[in-house]
Amino acid sequence: MTKTVALVVAAGRGTRMSGDVPKQYRMLAGQSVLRRTLSSFASHPKIDRVIPVIHRDDTPDFAAASAGLAVEPPVYGGDTRQASVLNGLEHLARSPAPARVLIHDGARPFVTVKMIDYILEALSDADAVIPVLDVHDTLKRSDAGIVSDTVDRSGLVRAQTPQGFGFPGILEAHRELAGKALTDDAAVAEAHGMTVTTVPGLEENIKITRDEDLERASFWLQASNETRVGSGFDVHRFEPGASVRLGGIDIPHEQGLAGHSDADVALHALTDALLGALGDGDIGSHFPPSDPQWRGADSALFLQHAHNMLVGCGGTLTHADLTIICEAPKIGPHRDAIRTRIADILGISSERISVKATTTEGLGFTGRSEGIAAQATVTISVSTR
Repeated sequence: MTKTVALVVAAGRGTRMSGDVPKQYRMLAGQSVLRRTLSSFASHPKIDRVIPVIHRDDTPDFAAASAGLAVEPPVYGGDTRQASVLNGLEHLARSPAPARVLIHDGARPFVTVKMIDYILEALSDADAVIPVLDVHDTLKRSDAGIVSDTVDRSGLVRAQTPQGFGFPGILEAHRELAGKALTDDAAVAEAHGMTVTTVPGLEENIKITRDEDLERASFWLQASNETRVGSGFDVHRFEPGASVRLGGIDIPHEQGLAGHSDADVALHALTDALLGALGDGDIGSHFPPSDPQWRGADSALFLQHAHNMLVGCGGTLTHADLTIICEAPKIGPHRDAIRTRIADILGISSERISVKATTTEGLGFTGRSEGIAAQATVTISVSTR
């Protein structure tokens, strides 16, 4: 039985922002807002499935935003947020139902591992859990620009998402209250008689609603991040074959490369470089060659995993520089295809990817055409908070 599903609601039109692009597909430091949001859940070890709920018109934008991420095909939303959530819950009810569900706004790109952990831990003893923040400002009631009252703020909190629920309870609540004008899923739970527990929220877990929110998010990323550099190196020997997998593409050659997975030496070096920049081991510690499930595996999975870890902690890949070292095959004719494939795997612009090739002038094992080596350097920006 699936334990935990993240339902990411991203079907809104974002009418309070300028332009024609919905807010969840706006770019934020090189990645769409929605991709950042999805990555946080896709990379969390306690989230078993990630289900996006999108507007039908956004299918092409969603495909670009989710490329390479471990998320399921989207569910189409309804006319309101509440209707969109119910569509997602009904979709889950038709498959093996989860024990619990986290419902999150797709336009909140800064949800952290720590916040998800808080909610899941509290949900083990509660029917419903939401993150909240204190209200510090004095609250006024205004009518036509004239203050009519000062509101007592004692006991008031600001609600955020993700909001966690036992799945059967929140499904029943949404079914019962379908069509009611309730502003979040906790309000639906409350109206259904469920007890809602709170955990501390995070100030940086902002929702992108207006143009100034996107500007603030960009500034926050810049102000709270530090630059790190990681390096990776890998080698694979030749074996009988008809092609080699390099940088995610198959290149015709009179030999293949030996390895437990697909032996993509280029993607392995890039994966190690990312893990090194994160200070989180190497490819072997995350995908042990002794584990039979990785036999013949597409190395794109390894690189996506490392990149999801980066995005999950609020980081960004600034640049990747890859050098492939071999006498043959010739890499030049395939350089652009490799760049494009790596960019697709990572969901970033190919302008951030550099691919070079060199020989060792006949020296060493690569010079003797015994195998191929690759080295990679990546520059990342990660949050210090």
